[in-house]
Amino acid sequence: MPKKFLLFWLALALAWPLSAKDKFQTPGPVQLDHEGDNWARKTLKHLSLEEKIGQMIMIWARVEFTNLDSYEYVSLRDDMRKYHIGSLLLTVPQDGSFLLRNQPYEAAMLVNQLQHDSELPLIFAADFERGLSMRLHGVTPFPAAMAFGADGKIADVEAFGRITAEESRAIGVQWNFFPVADINSNPLNPIINTRAFGEDPDQVGDLVAAYIRGAHEAGMLTTAKHFPGHGDTATDSHLGLARVDLDLPHLEKFELPPFQKAINAGVDSVMIAHLTIPALIPDSGEPVVATTSKAVVTDLLKGKMGFQGLVVTDAMEMNALMRLFIKDPNPSGAAAVAAVKAGNDMILIPSDLDGTYNGLLNAVRKGEIPESQIDESVLKILRAKAAVGLHKARLVDINNLAKVVDKPENIAIGQQIAASAVTLLRDNGQVLPLKRVKSGTAGNGLAYSTTGEDRHNGMVAVIFSDDVRFESGRIFERELKARAPGIQVFYVDPRIASGMSAQVLAAVQQAQQVVVGAYVVPSSGKIEKVGNEMKNTVSLGDATANLLHQILQSAGPRTVVLAMGNPYIAADFPEVQNYLCTFSNVPVSEIAAVKALFGEIPIQGHVPVTIPNIAARGAGIQRPPQTAQGGSYAHRKTVR
Repeated sequence: MPKKFLLFWLALALAWPLSAKDKFQTPGPVQLDHEGDNWARKTLKHLSLEEKIGQMIMIWARVEFTNLDSYEYVSLRDDMRKYHIGSLLLTVPQDGSFLLRNQPYEAAMLVNQLQHDSELPLIFAADFERGLSMRLHGVTPFPAAMAFGADGKIADVEAFGRITAEESRAIGVQWNFFPVADINSNPLNPIINTRAFGEDPDQVGDLVAAYIRGAHEAGMLTTAKHFPGHGDTATDSHLGLARVDLDLPHLEKFELPPFQKAINAGVDSVMIAHLTIPALIPDSGEPVVATTSKAVVTDLLKGKMGFQGLVVTDAMEMNALMRLFIKDPNPSGAAAVAAVKAGNDMILIPSDLDGTYNGLLNAVRKGEIPESQIDESVLKILRAKAAVGLHKARLVDINNLAKVVDKPENIAIGQQIAASAVTLLRDNGQVLPLKRVKSGTAGNGLAYSTTGEDRHNGMVAVIFSDDVRFESGRIFERELKARAPGIQVFYVDPRIASGMSAQVLAAVQQAQQVVVGAYVVPSSGKIEKVGNEMKNTVSLGDATANLLHQILQSAGPRTVVLAMGNPYIAADFPEVQNYLCTFSNVPVSEIAAVKALFGEIPIQGHVPVTIPNIAARGAGIQRPPQTAQGGSYAHRKTVR
């Protein structure tokens, strides 16, 4: 071939537009333009009914290294192709209560491979309620939502949304199942708790709207959940049927306003809760949850509240829902059909993929569900994909991760927010601030010493958690020992609390100061024995609670209790004299807690919920930072 023709064909090949499968995404603000809308409409016209049904189903994609010929990857790829799956929920493998977190590069590589193996562009969602650190290492850490309520700054929530969106888009996730728009008004709520911004509907609504703005700015779709409000329940809907016994005026005044503010702010989707709500759902003799209620989804959310975006179910595998359909020959299919009839556009995480897919397919073929309704839902889904540019490019540039993820300035923002959230609710003036112990001074102890007298310097820390094998308390311990090298640290969980009580109490009785870290956080599907009943709870277990009572009885005036998560635990310990809340158990909150204990940062948080017999919403004892020369805090209490 002559050289000039070779050069011509080479130039033509380089100029030829790459398909969306081969292009890298360039995230910008969420926006559906004319081109994207045209793509969505044209794509819909070419889809078969089978392909439309598949677009409405979301399944798990777990981040771990898998060979492309492995059973795990081939099974996922084949399910995706067989059922024409249109979206995946990115998570990580789980071992009992342990989330086996992975790395951003693994996540991005998996996303790219699945996008390449899919005929239509996939939309990836995730539960990044505390940012990507909920599932991945090496990313910007943020505290739980309630910490933002304690911090109270709109700008901080906007930054949270923006940074999470930037990092999510860098690994190929375009949709976050956040913000939580529930108001946590029930202190016994085992599943919402610190996942909510607070209990005041105005504040929660404002923070929800702020998060949406920040996320949209950096190209991420958002979800308000769990409609019409999961905050005033005491049941984990992963385990059982939760019931909201509130009248309509109360719902309209408290539960619904944050969702309305989310809608007004342009939230992209609303997630429906598996709740029974008598005030909204007409009595039919059999329990009906919001997920399968036309009165809730279509009449209230779409009609009265004017929501026109994507309506998605909570995970359909949850026991609260599936127990209602257990007698049906195809429980998963029956539940999915009921949810779509109610007005849901997407079915998340079905317990039986084949049953769900064929149940929906047969319902449309039999005329139970009009195909026009399916078209309406699928068009919404395709428009959502176009709004984040998936019709133009599917892949993420792996080389870009190191420029976007875990930026030092973003890490500083997360740490600053955690520090601003620390809230002091009780202070007897005898313990805080703790005093640093200089390395090498008396009491620092001898290396490898085994006697308590040599080891400790008058300070003892007791760390309570659900399981001592968890990471809970490790950073807290490190930060304490950096300031008080000889401090004795005990890790206690419900299994070993009784056996350790004598040893812990002996150390506490000799200590000059006692620090108790109570790591109690909401966890889905957790089952514990509470009295004679098995249920999920955000309280300390019986054995650990008994030990804490004994500590407070023995050394209450010189003990400070930190709620590293659930702030309501103090309601069970009215004798507590020194009480701080961080509203989160993550490392940035652990670091902030220790800095607050030693007076290195100001204490300026305001509790965004009411703690029975302890504090009203908005309470918070303010403290300036401690000077290097020592001194004491000036006592000043403010309530906002």
